[in-house]
Amino acid sequence: QVQLVESGGGLVQAGGSLRLSCAATGRSFITHTVGWFRQAPGKEREFVSAINWNGGTTYYADSVKGRFTISRDNARNTAYLQMNSLKPEDTAVYYCAASPRYSRDYAGQYDYWGQGTQVTVSS
Repeated sequence: QVQLVESGGGLVQAGGSLRLSCAATGRSFITHTVGWFRQAPGKEREFVSAINWNGGTTYYADSVKGRFTISRDNARNTAYLQMNSLKPEDTAVYYCAASPRYSRDYAGQYDYWGQGTQVTVSS
């Protein structure tokens, strides 16, 4: 069992940066893929980024490639999403998720989800 808690969201101006954290409980976190998803008002949840168990493989949605960086610190049971050059269209609730299997951008592959953290980017 893995429980996830996101933090680090907030209000930032366009062009600014935020770093989201995803703190996990459960010893099995180290073996899980971690993904970040987001959901804007009136829109479906969409994939943002994912990282495999040892951080050796990462994936990004085209919309965030070159601006966002995913990482993890298994010793701290924490994953991160560094978001730079933020745009108003990045405004959404951001969720981290964990999967015990090889996973990438399909939300259905993730078994565990956090409660989400709001990111608002003003123009």
